[in-house]
Amino acid sequence: MSYKIFTSESVCAGHPDKICDQISDSILDECLKQDPESRVAVETLVTTNTIVLAGEVTTKAKVDFEQVARNVVKELGYDQKIYGFDYENAKVYVFIHSQSPEIAAGVLHGGAGDQGMMFGYACSETKQLMPLTITIAHKITEAIDKARKSTLSYLRPDGKAEVTMEYSHGRPNKVLKVITAVPHDPKVNQKQLSRDIYEVIIRPVLKTFGLSIKLTDTICNGTGKWETGGPSSDTGVTGRKIVVDSYGGMARIGGGCFSGKDPTKVDRSGAYATRFIAKNIVACGYATRCEIQIAYVIGKPTPISRSIETFGTEKVSLEKIEKLAWSLLDLSVGGIIKGLNLKRPIYKDTAAYGHFGNPQYSWEKIVV
Repeated sequence: MSYKIFTSESVCAGHPDKICDQISDSILDECLKQDPESRVAVETLVTTNTIVLAGEVTTKAKVDFEQVARNVVKELGYDQKIYGFDYENAKVYVFIHSQSPEIAAGVLHGGAGDQGMMFGYACSETKQLMPLTITIAHKITEAIDKARKSTLSYLRPDGKAEVTMEYSHGRPNKVLKVITAVPHDPKVNQKQLSRDIYEVIIRPVLKTFGLSIKLTDTICNGTGKWETGGPSSDTGVTGRKIVVDSYGGMARIGGGCFSGKDPTKVDRSGAYATRFIAKNIVACGYATRCEIQIAYVIGKPTPISRSIETFGTEKVSLEKIEKLAWSLLDLSVGGIIKGLNLKRPIYKDTAAYGHFGNPQYSWEKIVV
């Protein structure tokens, strides 16, 4: 870790790209709820009063794709026409068909649903063994969403947060800047908004990490005005926030997104497996930073390569680290799915505030 300053970003659940991720994962959950063997690869696009669903689904489940999408949009607070996108009036177009026979042939025999490489990462900066910058950014966006439903009801769906930390000798030292962007009722002026976001959200979140920042070191709505957010202002697509979903830029990322994909797609299950291994290596004290890479070929069950990087932070021999790493989980596609119990309707919650660091997820369990 040679950065002296590092910044990570998170987005609120109502961000256009995150709307898409949550719709795609809600469709996946509904399929898995009725048929655990479902094969799902669904993409969503949202723009002004429009939702487009496309992809491949092979399942015994009976799913009303349009209603699933509308339910997610309603839950996220898009319930007024003035937003230019709401759950009642948006047009929904469904272009979903069954999985291609070429892909199905490999998956049915326990092979990977696609080729690709995946990375998992862990570090000792937080109790979640995640980078501090992305952890704080997630907490801020989550707090913005909660405040919109309670103390700051004038806020509107959508939003972002950006956290900049100073590092010293590879460790986070202090927070330098916190940037937020939140749409709001125009009756509330920018000065009040900035003060409220600082007092209600930023200060309390930083306090939980033993940190603080002055109001003058925060910025809310950099242009000075943001009244209407969401898809009417910015088109959203599934899978465009993979850095937000993973490690905030602190670690490398694989070639594909997670959301809308069943666990036979190693873009998702492989990323969860590598996080599980990396986290357990750091948790047992073998290293303070660890990154795992694996790679697959379509139709084959086991990885064609697997590697470990500890960035010189290892406390034991690399041989000992490798022995532990490859004993933690069977890295065949079926082994990952079984070991992490992935054929369950658990995915919608992962589609906001990051896929890693939440102790409720099986890939976050410490077993060493």
